[in-house]
Amino acid sequence: MISTNELVDLALTMSGMEKLPADSAVYVEGNELSKVLFGIDIGAAELLLARDLGCDGVIAHHPAGGSATLRFPEVLTRQLEFMLEHGVPEDEARDAVQPMITRATMGSHARNHDHVPSVARALGMPFMNMHLPLDELGRQMMVEVIHDHLSTLGGDPTVQDAINALMTMPEFVSAVTPIMVPVGGVSEPLGQYAIVHAAGTNGGAHVARAYFRNGIDTVLYIHCAGDEVMRLQQESGGNLIVSGHISSDMVGINPYVREIEARGVEVIRISGL
Repeated sequence: MISTNELVDLALTMSGMEKLPADSAVYVEGNELSKVLFGIDIGAAELLLARDLGCDGVIAHHPAGGSATLRFPEVLTRQLEFMLEHGVPEDEARDAVQPMITRATMGSHARNHDHVPSVARALGMPFMNMHLPLDELGRQMMVEVIHDHLSTLGGDPTVQDAINALMTMPEFVSAVTPIMVPVGGVSEPLGQYAIVHAAGTNGGAHVARAYFRNGIDTVLYIHCAGDEVMRLQQESGGNLIVSGHISSDMVGINPYVREIEARGVEVIRISGL
């Protein structure tokens, strides 16, 4: 059995994070959970399903309301941190990130933040979501597998070499969406690269351009909107790898699920898991 607080501590320990980030939350606390429903996205219907399946707890990956959606713009500052780590000047990095923070902040005013949490409370169903810590765990694993694979190669690696590294991970082998290179090409030199995952969402064209202008030849997003891709295609200047949203999320989720199960808790997978 496990409690919601223990589930939080487990995710933080595995990801190396010290405190629960703004996009993750416990909506309804619970203790002695022995059977949980776990999905990428959880709504009111899934909470009712969990009750019917005899579950005593529910875990979502994506934010499902409450403080996790209200404070979501706060985690977008991770985009700034990543850019600074890769040598993008601070003023340029802030200019690139600010439009997405503004959109997210204004968008938060349009949401009914208590819809799904209120259903969980009415059902008395322990409910939480764990987003950034699991994405950070997955990012670390992706960084490691690419680094290790490239270190075994002679000569200058290509974009395809980075993709080959990712394809050693079962989540990408079984993915329904293939890894894509919509900007640049697989035969292009990989050069300096940035794995831009675990920052709330992708940075779009503005952030990718900032990387390209400052010595980063290849940027990896786990997803990117079509109009943002077309803007980058018009300007070129670098490579964009899109690894796939759900498959990339699962890189960090799967180890977490295994650790939960190792504690004797039954996990029913749904909604992308």
